[in-house]
Amino acid sequence: MHNDLTAIIAAIRAQPWAIMPEYLEAIEAIAARALDADVLARIAGDSHHRTIGASWSALAAVGMPLDGATSATQRDGAAIIPMLGPIFPRSSMISASSDGTSLSTMMRDLRVANASEQIDRIVMLVDSPGGVVSGLGEAADEIAASRKPVTAFVTGMCASAAYWLSSQAREIVMDRSAYAGSLGVVATVTRQEAVGQDGRRAYEIVSSGAPLKRADPSTEEGLAALQADVDAAEAVFFADVARGRRVSLETISSDFGQGGMLAAERAVRVGMADRIGTLEGVLSQVSGRTRSNTGGRRALAAAELETRRRAADRS
Repeated sequence: MHNDLTAIIAAIRAQPWAIMPEYLEAIEAIAARALDADVLARIAGDSHHRTIGASWSALAAVGMPLDGATSATQRDGAAIIPMLGPIFPRSSMISASSDGTSLSTMMRDLRVANASEQIDRIVMLVDSPGGVVSGLGEAADEIAASRKPVTAFVTGMCASAAYWLSSQAREIVMDRSAYAGSLGVVATVTRQEAVGQDGRRAYEIVSSGAPLKRADPSTEEGLAALQADVDAAEAVFFADVARGRRVSLETISSDFGQGGMLAAERAVRVGMADRIGTLEGVLSQVSGRTRSNTGGRRALAAAELETRRRAADRS
């Protein structure tokens, strides 16, 4: 049992995550069945588990199942695709947590929606703390290239990997009580420094030509190698967000929370989202709505000023 548990934790820690750090701790705690862990109490205290349940209920209430899809529903020509809970590459990994979204399943539902003659627009229903980095770049490209307009509606939390994917939508709409942010990548690494619970101490010997195969974070070289890995993943993350939100990398670094979470009103103000609204409003809007970004608002204001100036000149 101890060996199985060690393998599960090692698998979780074997890749970088674009997720809120406390949720990564919670996933490890759940996988370890450490149900008395302090981190689980902290996660329960933020009420997110209740909003996830409400989001699933909202999904079930807004339409009928989409033919050929696993989780998506449809209403009035809109496909509603859930992105709820931690995001894992495959459904088989969700057992490490109490709930979550399979990235492969979600993207399959997106392809079904794009192929369906009954669907003319797509709404991603988002309430997620983020998830595993693996596969996110390809998924972001596919959302950005969607043949049908995609709107991300944030009903609770749009953090890290969830924001990475949502940023590729044509528009991000947030519930007034929602939050977005936690941009960045995190990885956890452990080293055995004492005898284990079974009275045995584990040793790992790495071949001489591969010192970074198991980088040691207690050394300067090992820490630098691990830092380079998470920074490389962050660079892809930020580049995709810059593309999707049509902002500079400098803007992301300075205005998009620096790893923290922003309330809906502030997220809209800095350009992380487009507007505050409701799911019903999003589902009722005209198909193919275009993004009301800051540049568009400025261009409209400039045109209005020019019209007024010309009218004044004529008078």
